Amino acid sequence: MRTLTAVLLGAGSRGRYIYGPYAEKFPNELKIVAVAEPDDERRNRFAEIHRIAPEHVYDSWEKVFDQGQIADVMIIATLDRMHYIPAMKALELGYHVMLEKPMSPSMEECIELEQASLRYKRLLVVTHVLRYSPFWSGIKKCIEDGELGTIGTIQLTENVGYLHMTHSYVRGNWRNSEETSPMILAKSCHDLDLISWLMNQPCTSVSSYGSLLHFRAENAPEGSTDRCINGCEIEKECAFSAMKIYMQPPEHPWARYMTNDLSQEGILKALKEGPWGRCVYRCDNNVVDHQVVNMEFENGANASFIMSGLTQSGTRRVQIMGTQGEIIGDMDKGSFTLYRYVSGEKVEIGCNVEGDGHGGGDDRMVSSFLRNVRQFDSNPSQGLTSATASLQSHLIAFASEHSRLNAGQAIKLSDLQKKGEMSV
Repeated sequence: MRTLTAVLLGAGSRGRYIYGPYAEKFPNELKIVAVAEPDDERRNRFAEIHRIAPEHVYDSWEKVFDQGQIADVMIIATLDRMHYIPAMKALELGYHVMLEKPMSPSMEECIELEQASLRYKRLLVVTHVLRYSPFWSGIKKCIEDGELGTIGTIQLTENVGYLHMTHSYVRGNWRNSEETSPMILAKSCHDLDLISWLMNQPCTSVSSYGSLLHFRAENAPEGSTDRCINGCEIEKECAFSAMKIYMQPPEHPWARYMTNDLSQEGILKALKEGPWGRCVYRCDNNVVDHQVVNMEFENGANASFIMSGLTQSGTRRVQIMGTQGEIIGDMDKGSFTLYRYVSGEKVEIGCNVEGDGHGGGDDRMVSSFLRNVRQFDSNPSQGLTSATASLQSHLIAFASEHSRLNAGQAIKLSDLQKKGEMSV
């Protein structure tokens, strides 16, 4: 088996904790030979771990392209609005590309990326990692085996969890849609992709409602301050206190995403100076904290999706109702139940996977991508989550946000595409 070489753009959360560790665990499969990352400490640490030559350590993604193609694949893990240009350049140069979701906050750019992958005959895999997890692939197999007959309705709920909500979508990188993407695209395109994949039908119409209900200035409690650490009178009683979320020794599960220095002094410094120390009611966030989406499909089936950041834990729960059976599952528990109408059977199916992110999906996704790259010349498969496979879920997200901003107006996807460019 040939070891593939990779360029990594972005050594942040996904780059540091998913792609880098994969190359460490499976050095016979993947070697990262170049990295681009603006943060000095992250960049240098990543380069040290992977023994990357100094001439291939870059402080910006733009510089990577000055030397032409220098590896087999490119992994793009930059922020949402920094996906389109490097992905297009990589495809033009001949790279196979793994691109973090969403492809782009622009509908036109998403379509162009999909077309470019076909034009240049390169893999463009979008990181819809949940398709690769045993939980969701197990459900998909039951559907493909005919256990449910014809699907009538899918109901999927994403409980984001208030810790994840406040860290990423109130204080953090994805808090403001003008800088990144709206919540339905940045976070929940995973879920729209799952619905599209499981339904296996073209989506025809979408409507949506949602808002930023809670994390707003007018809801700030009396006695609160701009920062949790700056004499806030109610900090100890506040569920969203940054002190509670980030000062959790010895693991510091959330602090590791905001600072490289996990000493008490380093975390306190980050809370005093960085965005994660701010009061959740006094940030520049504008993305929703709850949203519902209704979808109609070509064969008359429908689906509903609920996203809420106002929940205790982060999990996904699903109910799939068919003409011959039903599935009810909880991804966090790692199991689902299949009900067979004819026999009256109730079958419990366990899918627990430990030690791997996204329910076992992360490592399986990277492995699948590398396998498809090696086989591409003889078997040019676009992969399970190619840009072509992922495009419908992106279009549903664009339609959802357009509907939400227009009082829940039903949006036909055919009309949406006719309008041309749309950014959210």
